[in-house]
Amino acid sequence: MNKVKNNNNRLAFIEGWLSIIVNILLFILKYWAGIVTGSVAIIADAWHTLSDSVTSIIVIVGAKASNKPPDKDHPFGHGRAEIIGSIIIAVLLAVVAFDFIIESINRLKGGESTQFGIIALVVTIISILLKEGMAQYAFWAARKTNSKSLKADGWHHRSDAFSSVVILIGIFLGPYFWWMDGVMGIIIAFLLFYGTYQILKDAIGTLLGQDADDELIEEIKKMALQCCKSDLSMHHFHLHHYGNHQELTFHIKLDGNLSLEESHKIASKLEKKIKENLNITATIHMEPLD
Repeated sequence: MNKVKNNNNRLAFIEGWLSIIVNILLFILKYWAGIVTGSVAIIADAWHTLSDSVTSIIVIVGAKASNKPPDKDHPFGHGRAEIIGSIIIAVLLAVVAFDFIIESINRLKGGESTQFGIIALVVTIISILLKEGMAQYAFWAARKTNSKSLKADGWHHRSDAFSSVVILIGIFLGPYFWWMDGVMGIIIAFLLFYGTYQILKDAIGTLLGQDADDELIEEIKKMALQCCKSDLSMHHFHLHHYGNHQELTFHIKLDGNLSLEESHKIASKLEKKIKENLNITATIHMEPLD
C-alpha cells in the first residue's frame, strides 16, 4: 500500500515540476511573440500559460499534503487536500477567462486590428504540441493515481492547447478580418469557462458525496457469492472519497440464528476481500434476515 502511495506521489511531483518548467518557457515565447505582433490574444494566452505554473504548484502541494498519514484531527487522512487544490485551479481558470473577455471587448471597441507574422505562427504551433502533450501525460497520471488535482491540471493544459488552436485559426484569418484578435480572446475565455465547469463539477460532486455506482455494487455482490455463498441482501450503500482513500459502508442481512461471532466472521471476510480486490475500506452493518 505504501509503495502505491509513493508511486502516486512520484507521478504527481514529476507532472508538477515538468509542467512548471514547460509553462515558464512557453510564457517567455508567447509573451515575446505577443509583444512583437501586438496581439492581445497571444499576450493573454501567455499569461494563461504562466497561470498553469501556479496550478502545478498546487498539484505538488496537494500531493504532499494528501500523503500525510491520518491523525487525531483527520482520522481518514488528508486526501481531500488535492480536491481543494483542484477547486483553487478552477477558480484561477475562471479569473483568467474573465480577464480575457474584458481585454478582448476593449480591443473590439477600439477597432484595433493585429498583423500576425511567422513568429506568431511558429510559437503557436509549438505551444499546441507541448500543451497537448502535457495534457495527455496529466490525464494518464490521473488515471494511474485517481488524482482529482492531476485531472484538473490536465484540463488546464488542454484548455491552453485549445486556446492556441483558436489563435492558429485566427492567424490565418487575421488578414481578412480586423476583429479576429478580439473575437479569438472571447472564444478562448469561453473555453476556459467550460474547463472550469468540468473541474468544479467533478470536485464538488466528490466533496458533497456520491453513491456507489451500479458497477461497483454488482462487483461486491459477486465477491459475496464467492466468499460467503450468498448475496446477503446487500443494501444502503454509501461511498466516501478521501483522495486515494475510499470508505464504503453498507448493510447485509444474515440468518438471525447465527451467533454474533459467526456473523462477525462473515462480515470481516467480505471486508477483507473488498480491501484486497478494490482497495476500499468497507464497514458492514449486519441485520437479521427476518
